[in-house]
Amino acid sequence: MDLIKYLDIGQTALELGLVNSLTVLALFLSYSMLNVCDLSTDGSFTLGAVIGSMTALAGHSVLSLPAAMAAGAVSGFIVATLQTRMGVQSLLAGIVVNTALYSVNLAFTGNKPTLSMNKTVTIFTMAKEWLKDTPVSAQYKLIVLAVITALAVLFLCWFLKTKLGLAIRATGSNPDMVRSSSIDPTFTTTVGLCISNALTALSGCLMAQQQKNYDINMGTGMVTVALASLLIGGVFFGRHRPVPLRAVGVVIGAFLFRLVYALALRMNMPGFMLKAVSSAIVVIAISGPYLRRQLPLMLKRMNRGGRGGGQVRA
Repeated sequence: MDLIKYLDIGQTALELGLVNSLTVLALFLSYSMLNVCDLSTDGSFTLGAVIGSMTALAGHSVLSLPAAMAAGAVSGFIVATLQTRMGVQSLLAGIVVNTALYSVNLAFTGNKPTLSMNKTVTIFTMAKEWLKDTPVSAQYKLIVLAVITALAVLFLCWFLKTKLGLAIRATGSNPDMVRSSSIDPTFTTTVGLCISNALTALSGCLMAQQQKNYDINMGTGMVTVALASLLIGGVFFGRHRPVPLRAVGVVIGAFLFRLVYALALRMNMPGFMLKAVSSAIVVIAISGPYLRRQLPLMLKRMNRGGRGGGQVRA
């Protein structure tokens, strides 16, 4: 019985990890490739959730995914415009857009903080119907999320090898060199942030349809979750590895983060402590590589201290 419970925990963590991996892939593009810290992640995630929910409630379940991505791309365009054309710093631009999106998301729902989709046809209910009477009928959510995540990883790996993708990577590495090569860094930054926010909004759309519920605060803290997952993924495949391996590492990092989160819930940890758990995971992920490099030096110092203390003076 305990084994079945832990398998259920693992499956739940995998499903949530696949949903969140799209946001982590977005951060991988904007933060790791483009070298832009976009703090509009929370708002874009919720924007994708509300647009996807309202589109599904209107009877267009399949259309909800591209609609959410289009809304996210608009959000990314605004962030990029503030940053590249209006002289606003990237951190401040993300904060401003994230703050504004809270009101925008409420406006879309007519000031309703929640939306219920219990009786609404979603892509998950459609997949459940398609896979009915098959051996994998019980895993319909996992299959949908795995397919969408795989397509996102393949798209990102392909895109970053195109001329535009290489220009985006070069912009993140050395914008002055890109400018001297007759490439407009304003354009590459805009395209990168639009794609990044589109992936984030897609993640929010999937989360809302998976849970059959939209909440105005469902995106709160997503930037922390994505950053932690990104750093955990970097432990497996560092920045000097090929892009496909790093993208796979991002997905693994998202799963591991959610697995730790699920185990914390399993240990009957109070709900108000979960944010502290997220922060602790971020601190460990950030400081882990540094502490790993410092550990041999610390051991050497301890050995030297032990040897020096054992000497007897004449």
